[in-house]
Amino acid sequence: MVTGAGMTIPYWDFIGSTMVTNNYVRLTPDDQSKRGLLWNSVPCSVRNWELQVHFKVHGKGKDLYGDGLAIWYAKDRMIPGDVFGNQDFFQGLAVILDTYSNHNGPHNHQHPYVSAMVNNGSLHYDHDRDGTHTQLAGCEAKFRNVAHDTHIAIRYENDVLTVSTDVENKAAWKECLSVKGVRLPTGYYFGVTAANRRLVGHPRHHVHQIVRAGYAGEYHVEDPKPSSLSGIKIFLLMLVGTLAVIACVVIGIMFYQKHQENSRKRFY
Repeated sequence: MVTGAGMTIPYWDFIGSTMVTNNYVRLTPDDQSKRGLLWNSVPCSVRNWELQVHFKVHGKGKDLYGDGLAIWYAKDRMIPGDVFGNQDFFQGLAVILDTYSNHNGPHNHQHPYVSAMVNNGSLHYDHDRDGTHTQLAGCEAKFRNVAHDTHIAIRYENDVLTVSTDVENKAAWKECLSVKGVRLPTGYYFGVTAANRRLVGHPRHHVHQIVRAGYAGEYHVEDPKPSSLSGIKIFLLMLVGTLAVIACVVIGIMFYQKHQENSRKRFY
């Protein structure tokens, strides 16, 4: 499915205002009310995984930027909607990179803001509250209108979700959030979407690279090799060993008593 513009990408589909070039994927242009979607067509079959995305958000606006982009691991793909270009009431994980505060009241953080949300299909993402009541955790990240790419790593291992960023182009990860007890099934799809709403500043959202792996770089951990012996086999081996030791002790005592008896008979 290719209904955007430009070139095609193997195993990736895109729609909306998405445009593919030789150097990057532009999700939205510098214009109002645009949204772009880029989704992988192969579901993730591994239990533990990491996704790294290199992106850039820039435009003519100095104060107003709307709305942001989101990185997805979701059950359904290629369904446009109002949550940073994707559908609401999704099933899966969204890592949201929000560039503009829609909240009328005071926030306890500044924007841009990175947050994570897990949904089973029953939760609504509330733009007017910037999703603060449904987020797992988040952090500030000044990735707007910088000259270099921003790097983000999303790692899911043993039900722990960790999001790290490299905003300052130092080739070093800084942990943004880490949440235990996150349950994500296999078989979902990775995607990146973005949206510009009706604001004065309309940023361009460019994706420069996406790296998907079971583990990547310094995060690589070898899986423990399972033992070839089951618990029952180990128990039986320990039982046989214990019985053999007892039998050796008993035989030794009997031999010693027999030897002592023969020694006494020599003196009679």
